[in-house]
Amino acid sequence: MKITDLQPRLIWECFDEITRVPRPTFHLEKMKEFLVDWADRHNIPCQTDAVGNVMMSKPATPGHENAPAIILQGHQDMVAEKRGDKVHDFLTDPITTIVDGDWVKADGTTLGADNGMGCAAAMAVLLDDTLVHGPIQALFTVDEEQGLTGANGLQPGFVSGDILLNLDSEEHGQLVIGCAGGKITICNVPYERVPATDGMVWYEVHLDHFKGGHSGMEIGLGRGNANQQMARFLWHQDRNRIIELASIDGGNLANAIPRECKAVVGVYEADAEKFEADVKEFNDLLHAEFLLAEEPSFIFEATRTEAPAEVIECGAASDLIAALFACPNGVQGMSRAVEGLIETSDNLASVKMKDNSIEVTVHQRSSVDSRRDEIADRVAALFELIGADVRFEDAYVGWAPNPDSKVLKVAEQSYEELFGEKPRVEALHAGLECGLFLEKMPGLDMISFGPTLKDIHSPSERANIPSVAKFWQFLTDILRRLA
Repeated sequence: MKITDLQPRLIWECFDEITRVPRPTFHLEKMKEFLVDWADRHNIPCQTDAVGNVMMSKPATPGHENAPAIILQGHQDMVAEKRGDKVHDFLTDPITTIVDGDWVKADGTTLGADNGMGCAAAMAVLLDDTLVHGPIQALFTVDEEQGLTGANGLQPGFVSGDILLNLDSEEHGQLVIGCAGGKITICNVPYERVPATDGMVWYEVHLDHFKGGHSGMEIGLGRGNANQQMARFLWHQDRNRIIELASIDGGNLANAIPRECKAVVGVYEADAEKFEADVKEFNDLLHAEFLLAEEPSFIFEATRTEAPAEVIECGAASDLIAALFACPNGVQGMSRAVEGLIETSDNLASVKMKDNSIEVTVHQRSSVDSRRDEIADRVAALFELIGADVRFEDAYVGWAPNPDSKVLKVAEQSYEELFGEKPRVEALHAGLECGLFLEKMPGLDMISFGPTLKDIHSPSERANIPSVAKFWQFLTDILRRLA
């Protein structure tokens, strides 16, 4: 079965078109071109701005011209993650979708339902002339997943609605009224290359197939961070015997929990047997520790490899390993204002070898801006101790909850009458663009909602088919009520 055979057909057809367009963050030229062309094909008024945001508009249903103007908002970009064995170029290749029971997933890559499904819903509203609604503006922002370029660059007057429906949440039955802010800390650790010592035995150490996921939504589930666990193993090796580190590479994106990490390590021949035993013991240890943490299939192993010509100078290697191991990671504090909400977290996101430095990227999130900054400063202080050059990027504010929101009351009533139960009204630890919209348009009334998506920001990402139908029913009913 193809996704275009699913119901409601209009939203799935729009999503199918989106999956054919390469659109990783910071590479949205093809997506912008697609949206402009799509609007032209359907005779929908369309504008673009200097940063690449696209806005389409649709007049009110006759007789409802005086209803509040509604902004339907989603983001154009997707997280580009794939399995290590999957051959896929996110700059050129379409996403291959698979219908699997009640779920739609991709073939070895992220699906891009975050936020392709929100964009598809807005497009379907623009196409469906059977709906009742007030004036509609559909805003498709750029680079939400990293940088928030679109929301930061939004100019006054580009959109002018009274109410914003953010279509970028991932759980049906959840109405989001607040979210965390964030910041990215980038640490460039200098090092020198020196000749590898003769007579050592060399290993490529792999930690593969952790589940990963969204560094906000899934950070509290106790899933493994491949960079942290690799550093843990290497730190113990560095303390117990002479090792040489030729390379280390783990993770890819700031907002994804790293699933894989590999390092090339050398030990003396006399230590090789014990090193291999330590690898097996650590693999067993990790499986025992993560037995109850949704990590069923990861592998920690070492295979012998050829000797490299050069390695990282031993002092720099030891400093790097220690700093990676000591780096704050995971949940750093719970909210005192909202029961059960993670307040502050840190994600040791990626470790990448550059020509003269090793770039370590760490992503902070918090619903309290000062706590976000404190964790970022702690990371900076740690890496500056080993001589790193540290900079901060992409700081964004949180979205303070407004429990008296008028659109929230409308949505609560709609949900209860449609589905026979009350929705959950919650704030998220994940980041949304809503806080930035509120800065630019004070008084804007907002909520966020969406269909059920699982394991976003990972190759296991999937969209629940029945929830998409309910999402569409819910969205169109809210529009009718607001009209």
